Amino acid sequence: MDNIYLYMLIAITILAVADIVVGVSNDAINFLNSAIGSKAISMKTIMIVASLGIFIGAVYSSGLMEVARKGIFVPAQFSFHEIMLIFMAVMITDILLLDFFNTIGLPTSTTVSIVFNLLGAAVVMALIKISATDAETFADLGNYINTKKAIEIISGILLSVVIAFSVGAIVQWFSRLIFTFHYENKIKNFGAIFGGIALTAILYFIFMKGLKGTPYYKNLKGIIVGNELFIIAGGFIMFTLLSYAFQKVTQKSILIVVIIVGTFGLALAFSGNDLVNFIGVPMAAYHSYEAWVGSGINPTTFTMEVLDKKMPAEPFLLFIAGAIMVVTLWFSKKAKTVAETELSLSRQGDTHEKFKPNLLSRSIVKATTWLSNNIGGVMPEAMQAKIDISFQKVDTVVLTKDQSIDAPAFDMIRASVNLMVAGVLISIATAMKLPLSTTYVTFMVAMGTSLADRAWGAESAVYRVAGVLNVIAGWFGTALGAFIAAGVVVFLVNWHPAVMTPVLLLLTVVLLTRNYLSHKKKSTTTKDEDSLTKAESSSVQGVIHESANNIVNVVKRGHKIYSNTITGLAKQDLVLLKKNKKNIVKLSDEVEDLRDNIFYFIKNLDESSVGASNFYINILGYLQDMTQSLEYISKVSHKHVNNNHKKLKFNQIKELKQVEDALDRLFSTTKAAFDSKSFEQIGAVLNNKDEVFNLVTEKIQKQVERTRTEESSPKNTTLYFGILLETKDLLTATMNLLEEYHSAHDSSVKPAKISAEEE
Repeated sequence: MDNIYLYMLIAITILAVADIVVGVSNDAINFLNSAIGSKAISMKTIMIVASLGIFIGAVYSSGLMEVARKGIFVPAQFSFHEIMLIFMAVMITDILLLDFFNTIGLPTSTTVSIVFNLLGAAVVMALIKISATDAETFADLGNYINTKKAIEIISGILLSVVIAFSVGAIVQWFSRLIFTFHYENKIKNFGAIFGGIALTAILYFIFMKGLKGTPYYKNLKGIIVGNELFIIAGGFIMFTLLSYAFQKVTQKSILIVVIIVGTFGLALAFSGNDLVNFIGVPMAAYHSYEAWVGSGINPTTFTMEVLDKKMPAEPFLLFIAGAIMVVTLWFSKKAKTVAETELSLSRQGDTHEKFKPNLLSRSIVKATTWLSNNIGGVMPEAMQAKIDISFQKVDTVVLTKDQSIDAPAFDMIRASVNLMVAGVLISIATAMKLPLSTTYVTFMVAMGTSLADRAWGAESAVYRVAGVLNVIAGWFGTALGAFIAAGVVVFLVNWHPAVMTPVLLLLTVVLLTRNYLSHKKKSTTTKDEDSLTKAESSSVQGVIHESANNIVNVVKRGHKIYSNTITGLAKQDLVLLKKNKKNIVKLSDEVEDLRDNIFYFIKNLDESSVGASNFYINILGYLQDMTQSLEYISKVSHKHVNNNHKKLKFNQIKELKQVEDALDRLFSTTKAAFDSKSFEQIGAVLNNKDEVFNLVTEKIQKQVERTRTEESSPKNTTLYFGILLETKDLLTATMNLLEEYHSAHDSSVKPAKISAEEE
């Protein structure tokens, strides 16, 4: 039994390494996104600067290590045995929770995760102790939990959300008001002052305030205390002069330096604040084990007053932890997935929105719009016009949603404000030894600056607000999930440590491996060769040929969906019908995506090719009609089988197969015509359209006769008529598309032939 604690300590250490990996993967957005989003510096430079910040910032963590030891619970109330079970449960739960959020690509808080894991595990362990004795009741739970400190930490975390959003919005609004979106000339004139303010704020709060959390502060205390104003004033003058000299010598914007220093400082602040989340528990476990081994007392009776004492951090362990964080930063693919979420929500222009609007997001946008309109009505028109001029966007080429991904998400003014405000807020909290959430601060600062910068316009507001609400809901989910999960795990481990510890560790390995493989498969999935592509040509003839590929793919995939529906109904194959329903939803989404791109397609057409837009719009309309018919057929068929209604009769299945065969011949001929670019063959298809229409009409008439004489199932009749009627709509849309194509091709080719003959 004695050795189990050594095994636990080893397991906790290994879990700590894995926890750093999953934690950094989630928190990388905190210090990378502003630099990545602005594209002011290369990705390689960003990574090098951030890596240096992490290494140096690791030494700042020692002042916060007490959070894991005594910040949440009262160590003296627990035995060594109980403390080790708490720490084991916390590490298992923490790594699984963070990895889950990484896999789905949502930024969450490593601080909130560790705090509520400790709280949940400690509360359940305390309740186990209370239930084992008659001397205590539930009212004595407060004796086990450091209620005052826990409330201070939790309230600080929640308050940081409001403060970060508000301060970010205010600072960005004034910065944009001064510099506008046409900031190049103003930066040349006033950039030195802005650089002086930004660099002074970043470096003062990060280095001077941050030093309070380190063992080195006592050596510098005499120089710093009482001289803060002189240090700030001197720093401002020095950095203003340096900023002026930099701009004059290099002819580059000082904002580049602000972004580099800000990224370094934010990485340093992140490391100083968040490293405790990854190694605080393992170091507390190590100190607990060390004290118990030296005591020679039974582990179930040896109480942990030793954790109340201030213990020195292990510099070597901090260095190793910093090295692991840096390596993770360079190689983690999940970090990129999480980063995409914040960038998509803060992007200045249109992009692929990751979140769907909901009732709450719509209500918030409507209320905010109403409030804005009323405030605007009170403000003098001249003042409002002057403000609007500052917020007028730079006239640029209209980018498609795909192109926007490779363009800067926002400019260097916003990136600088993001870094400056977030770095200052985090450093103040670090100096106060409050483990606030760096994720909450950086994310909410980014959202505040986005709002102030009018990045959430009428076209995107409901999506962006929905995204922010989803992320915030995930944060509350983190707290609740961490509390409950850690409590459950500590209960299981306490039930039978020797059995449940290896079982839970094995389960952890299995879940981490599964999530890794799932994310790897998702991130490396190549684009399906049958996927639809957006038109890029600016001529009618070019659009005709580009659209041919989309028609081939819709016909090919549409025929497969129709065929699988009939097969699924014949075999009552619910799995096939469910998969089929997903396939048609995917196809419908791709067609809808093409329709969303119409604006950018028309904007980029030259004057001589505007006729291409009419053709393209009509083609997409017919493609949408086709997918809507297929979607209806697929969904009603799945619903029929899923509800366990009567199977279609043999004659009905036989007739549907005949219709499917006719469609097969039609779609195969159509596909061959478009594959070979022999558009003359389309005329032959159109000449035979009555054949299929007549066949479907004949089957409808037969079902009418059956219904009057022998049919006894209303559900079967409804399903059968529904499929046949939507098949007619599918045929109509297909024929309209072919006629549009045939006439457009003829009209674009004939003028060319006439011109050639005249020459």
